[in-house]
Parts: sequence; structure tokens; C-alpha cells
Amino acid sequence: MDWLRLPQFGRDTAWIYSSAVIVAVAGIIKLRQGVVDYAYTETHCYQSVRTNSLVEPYVNCFSVSPSGKFSKVFKAEEDSELARNAKPGFAMPGLWDGHGHLLQYGEFLNSVDLFGSTSMEDVRSRVRNYVDENPKAGSKGEWLRGVGWDQMALGKMPTADDLAVDEQLKDLYIMLDRVDVHCIWVSQAVLNLLPESIPDVPGGEIIRDPGVGVFCDNAMDMVMALWPKPDKKKKRQFVKSAMGKLNEVGLVGMHDAGVTPNNLNLYRELEGGDDWTVRVYAMIECYERNTFCPHEVERYTSPDGFLSIQSVKLFADGALGSWGSALIDPYTDRPDTSGSLLVNASELVYDAIAWASEGFQVNIHAIGDLANRYAVDAMVAALRLLCPDEPLSICQSYHRFRIEHAQIIHPDDQARIHAVGIIPSIQPTHATSDMTYAEKRLGEDRTVKEAYRMRSLLDVNPVLGSDFPVEPPNPFQGIYAAVTRRSPHTGKGTDDSPYGWYTDEALDLDQAIRGFTEGPAYGGFTKGKTGVIKPGAYADWIVLDEPLEKVDIEDLRSLRVRETWVAGKKVYTRD
Repeated sequence: MDWLRLPQFGRDTAWIYSSAVIVAVAGIIKLRQGVVDYAYTETHCYQSVRTNSLVEPYVNCFSVSPSGKFSKVFKAEEDSELARNAKPGFAMPGLWDGHGHLLQYGEFLNSVDLFGSTSMEDVRSRVRNYVDENPKAGSKGEWLRGVGWDQMALGKMPTADDLAVDEQLKDLYIMLDRVDVHCIWVSQAVLNLLPESIPDVPGGEIIRDPGVGVFCDNAMDMVMALWPKPDKKKKRQFVKSAMGKLNEVGLVGMHDAGVTPNNLNLYRELEGGDDWTVRVYAMIECYERNTFCPHEVERYTSPDGFLSIQSVKLFADGALGSWGSALIDPYTDRPDTSGSLLVNASELVYDAIAWASEGFQVNIHAIGDLANRYAVDAMVAALRLLCPDEPLSICQSYHRFRIEHAQIIHPDDQARIHAVGIIPSIQPTHATSDMTYAEKRLGEDRTVKEAYRMRSLLDVNPVLGSDFPVEPPNPFQGIYAAVTRRSPHTGKGTDDSPYGWYTDEALDLDQAIRGFTEGPAYGGFTKGKTGVIKPGAYADWIVLDEPLEKVDIEDLRSLRVRETWVAGKKVYTRD
């Protein structure tokens, strides 16, 4: 029986016993968790379930563990009790927005909505109505905010005088964002806070004709520095109201495209709370744009997948609508300018290399073809340093660098994007919103060859989104725009192409759905965990009245979600 005797306990054998105890305890914990998961698993059955899986694309039931993950996905027999008691509705993976702005959207929901305004008087009327309902707005300590004006619809670039002509508004502190949030329009009270002589700003524009009042891109900074920022209490309300609205349209997650370190700290305080009902993949934006600030923020991913901080947002240029996107050749309708670079090429390369070397995914805002060229240059330079002995495409598959917007790309740079596998982050409704003036800005030849690619970029895993609050966050409107290349607001294309604008770049329905599910998953390092219904993935799903595949394409414009579930919990119900 000597083989039953344990060795004498001593210093040399202590590690054996301690290791055994650790392994045993770990096994007990894992077993206990498995028992708990099994005992408290909930099974949900619907008329049909789209899984996004190629192996079993459609089932009718799945089970969810207490940890908020799918534990089983299966087809129940038609005559089974599960199938007979299936809930009404058709389930599918919860949708993601690959490029949005959480706090800004919450602020928009608590400010003046100027989207669709068609005249100066229309703007003033909406601002007056807001003041009537919010009498404290417009003070020096609480500026009146709004977003959504467009000089193309107003007939001219607005000025401070256009607000001052209204007796009720003339003394208020007002700051209104353009539809693309790359310009702000301010009142005379705000102008009075600035020096009498305002110098030009590199990478920005101060509109002086027909008068002062609008500041674009880097020129916005001097005004934003004076704006009294919302306190933490207001920001909490912004997050809550924004997430509620996102859940309402079927969004379970989003890529937050530019969050400052202090707001990231707020997110870490809020995530895990009852009001945090959207998964957030956050991109760092330093207090000073296009800089390297690793000492102000750290990589972080919450264990439950509700918050991830592992990427950075850099900015190459402005927006097309305000002639701010940086082009290789001058604008067709303004030959005096080629737009604005917000950072020079060498600095963009430095920033990309610096952030990538710290392990962060690099995402660069680039709209014009010059900006996209510099973005590709910067990413290629970073990849060469990161993986000197591997092909660029292999290195890119590890790091997944992205170009945010990727709207106008020279054919030479399109070829480089395909070769390297750089991910384009595309907003389909930007194409349908810009189509009324894009060709005026770019000319026909440049539009045909370079602008608003979608189908031709399918091989590089495009991420689809909306850029809310610039566009509404409704992903079904984004799917509609991607499939039809028509405006989800009107159901029409342009006067020249009423049935769809450059439809050769349109996606089919399945491709568009995957752009709002699998695309953000790949671009946010959650492939297999989000955008799919399968064992081990996060239990996020939505319920519709009928399968998307059977919905009339025009009905996508007004489709309403029946239910939204995140981590196995219902966060929105229509009824």
C-alpha cells in the first residue's frame, strides 16, 4: 500500500499541493458556473430566426445563459411544444452602427433640430420654439445648441446677423452645428467673446462673405474653447436618452467615433449600469486632435463586452458639403480651393505609427481623395514598421486599420486599399444625402471614378454605419440607402437618376445586413461574438414583424422594430 502514501510535506513539495488545490478550486468554480448556467438558461423560440451563420442560416429557437450569451441555437421540430409555443415575430442578430457619436447624439436629442430646415426664417422659428420651451437656454453659462442646417438649402452661408434680426434671439448665446458638424454658426453674443480681429486658421476656414458667423473645421476650436461644457449630470442624461433611442431602432452596439479621455472615464463609470444598454467600441480622440496622448487613456475591454477602448480616431480633412474635404484637384464649383487638410502628411504618419506601436487600432477620418491618399500612406508606413517581415495584408489582418468615411478615393489608392486590406467605414446615407450636390463639387468624371464606393469595396470587409447625429441612426434607412442608392427620406434618387444614384455601387440586401452586423464585428475585433446568433456569442437580437428578406424594399424606410434584446435582457419593446 506504499503507493497510497503521500510524500512528506515540505518546502520542496508545497508547490505540488498548492497547485493541486488551485486546479481543484478552479474546476469546482467552473463546474458550479456550468450548473448555474444550465439551471437558469432561458430558451426563446420565434416563428423564424436568422442567425447570420453560413452553417445553419435559419433556426427557430435559441437558449441564453445567465452570463448573457447564447448557449444553444437549434431547430425545434414543428410539432414540438417549443415550436407550438413560439413567440410571434422574426428574430435576427442585433444591428450595429459602425460610426456614430453617442454623447453628441444625446446632446442633439436635447437641442434644436434643424435637419430639413429650408430657410433662415425656418431656422429662426425652430430656435424660437426651443427657447419658449427651454427659457434658460441661451445664457452665457448655457448656450443654446442645435444641429442640422445646410447652406445649400438656406440659399447662402448664414451669418450672425441672420440671428440678430430676430428680437427674441439677438442677445442670446447660440451655437448651431452644420448638418455635417464640420462648421458652426454662432450669434453675435458669441462673436463678442472673440478678439475683434480674428486671424485665419490653418486647416480651417472662417467664413467672412457674406458676413462673419460661421467657423469650419480647425477654426471651430477657438469657439469651442469658450463654450461652457455640459457637466457630468447632463452627460449622463445624454447617454441615457441616446441609448434608449438607439435601442428603439434595433441597435445593440455602436462604434463611437471620437471620445475624449474624460468622457471615456465617464463611460467606464456608467457601463454596467441599468441605463447602459448599448455595447460601445470607443475610439480615442485626444483633447488636441491629431496628437499622441497615451498617458491620458489606457486600453480597456470590459469582461461582459459592453465597453471596449482599443482604437484611436485621427482626422485628415473636413467635409464635402462645406468644401472642407481635401482634394487632389480643385473643386469643380469652387476652383479657388481644394479643401482643407487638418494635419500635414508627415504628422499623420507620425501619429499613426505612434498609436499603432502602442497597440491601438488606427482609424482616420478621410473624405477627399487627397486625405484618403495620405491616410493610406500613413497606414502603410505603420504596417511596415509593425511587421517588417510579413506581407502588408497579413499585418493589416492583425491590426485592422480603418478609413472613416472613405468617400472619394483616387483609383490608384483604391488599388492600394484592396491590396493591403484597409477597412473602409462607410455611411450609405451620406451618399444619398450628398448626391444632390456631390457632382457639382467633384464633376462627373471624378464622381464616376472615385466617389461613394460600396459594392466595389466588399472584398475589404466594409463597416456600415450612419454617423449619427449627422444622419438618423436608423439602420434600416441605411440598409435602404445601400440597396437602392435612393434617399430614405424621399424614396428618390437625383433628378437625373430618380431610380437610384450610381446603382452599380449598390449592395444586395444580404450584403447590406452583414455590413451592419458582421462588418462592425470584424472592424471592432468582436467577430464571432457580435452580429451573429451562435453558441458563445453575446445574446443580442432584435425581433421584427416579418423577415427582412420578405419586407418590401420601400417599407424599410419606415420599418419599426418589435423588440430589442441585449445580453439576454429586453431593452426595448414597441407595445
